[in-house]
Amino acid sequence: MPVKHASSVPADPVSAGSGTSRQVLIGPDEAPHFAMRRFIMEPGGGMPAHTNAVEHEQYVLRGRAKIGIGEEVIEVQRDDVVYIPAGVAHWYQALGDEPFEFLCVVPNLPDTIRLVEDA
Repeated sequence: MPVKHASSVPADPVSAGSGTSRQVLIGPDEAPHFAMRRFIMEPGGGMPAHTNAVEHEQYVLRGRAKIGIGEEVIEVQRDDVVYIPAGVAHWYQALGDEPFEFLCVVPNLPDTIRLVEDA
């Protein structure tokens, strides 16, 4: 299906996160090379430090967050673009009183997600 409305895609809680849900807007069964996901973090929500075997390209739709990427901690907001290389530890903490929401595009390759302690 070339077009669908995002509201028709279920949002599933991210088990390792707090106050965070994920929609797979375009999955590997729909497109051969990339998947597109939307993450929504409620105020105060976030995801702990973890690594992925695949890179991430992200576009912030709304809200603000603090993101750790490797040793760097940055604050991002609407219209910021974020690149996270494969294998680099990263984490998220939503800031402010509105949800933090972003699109995340990843290659359709095998991915292993590992939580990182003391990151």
